[in-house]
Parts: sequence; structure tokens; C-alpha cells
Amino acid sequence: MAATKGNEFWRKRSKHGRDKIFATPELLWDAAVEYFEYTDTRVWNKIDFKGKNVEEVLIPTSAPYTITGLCIFLDVNLAYFRQFKSDNKDFSTIISKIEEIIYTQKFEGATVGTYNSNIIARDLGLSDKTDITTGGEKISSKLNDLSFDELMTLAHGTKGSNNT
Repeated sequence: MAATKGNEFWRKRSKHGRDKIFATPELLWDAAVEYFEYTDTRVWNKIDFKGKNVEEVLIPTSAPYTITGLCIFLDVNLAYFRQFKSDNKDFSTIISKIEEIIYTQKFEGATVGTYNSNIIARDLGLSDKTDITTGGEKISSKLNDLSFDELMTLAHGTKGSNNT
């Protein structure tokens, strides 16, 4: 049933929108430290095979810090966390510090072999680009200048026929 025209029931609400989860940057920092400490206690076991008889062994490995893990720990979603950073200048310094700690922990973990360096590099937006073929020059294609038979020779190593 629709509300009657001209009603002002919305004015009776005691509040509008979601409460801030953290009243101060210090409270957010304390919660992040709690997440870091909790994550440090979590251990994953990597499976490896060692020895002459190739026996399976479990290698305890620490869990990486992640923004999504922090958001789950704080009971917020990633969009809320990002919006919170951009909307609250008082919190942006603390959130930047938290992001830098997470970045550094993953980077260092990948560097020493605790975490898969390929996965962490992708997650951190790192890439190793090397141009080994052209020396930086544009690659030009002259395929448009070739006849059908020349293209078939390139593709199959034999002269092609015009029957298709």
C-alpha cells in the first residue's frame, strides 16, 4: 500500500543511512591491527614431497593479509571500505597505511617464497614487460600484400590451391 500524499513519516526516523562503523581513525587502526594479529595466527599447510622415498610433508605457511580479508573481518564490503576512504579525509591516512602494510606483507612474502610470486604480482598490479622481438619498433604486417598461394605456403608449408 502506498503512503498517503503529502505524508512526512520519514521525518520521524531517528537516523538516516548507516552508522559509521568507526568513530575515529584510531578505532579503525586498532581493528586493523587486530586483523593483522588474527591473520598471523592462521596457518595454511602447503603440501610438498621430500626425500628419497618421496614422502608427503606439510609445510606450515602464513596467510597473506588482504583487503578483502580485512573487509570480511570488519564486516563491511569492499565498496563501502573504498567509499569510506574517499569520503572521510580523517581516515584516509590510516587506510593508506593499512593498504601499504598489506601490500608490503604480500610483496615480501612473495619475495622470500612464502606466497606464489605470480599470483601476488598480479594481485599487486606488478608486471615484468620485456620487448625481445622488435627493439621497441612497431611490428608491421605485409600479409595484405601476399597472394592466396603465398599465404597458404606460409600457413601449411605447401602451395595451396584456389579451391576453397
